[in-house]
Amino acid sequence: MTVVTLDQAIELAEQLPLEQQEMLVDILRKRQIEVRRREIAQYARESVSAFHAGKLKSQTADEVIKELHRESDDILVDIGTHDEVY
Repeated sequence: MTVVTLDQAIELAEQLPLEQQEMLVDILRKRQIEVRRREIAQYARESVSAFHAGKLKSQTADEVIKELHRESDDILVDIGTHDEVY
C-alpha cells in the first residue's frame, strides 16, 4: 500500500469538482462519527464488565459531580496560575 501524505491527499481532493469535494468531506465526517461511536460502545462494554466484576462502584449523579469538581480543583492546583504575559 502506498502511503499518501496529508498534503498529497489535499492536492488530490482539490482536483475534484466542488460537489465531489463536499461529498468527500461528508463521507469523511460520517466515517469519523462511526469510528467514535464504535469507540464509545467499546468503552461502555468495558465499563459494564468492570462494574459487574466489582471494579466500579455505583454512584449517584451528585456524587459523580462532586468527585469531578474535586478532581478539577486538584488539576488547577497542580497547574497553578497562568498570569504570565505571552
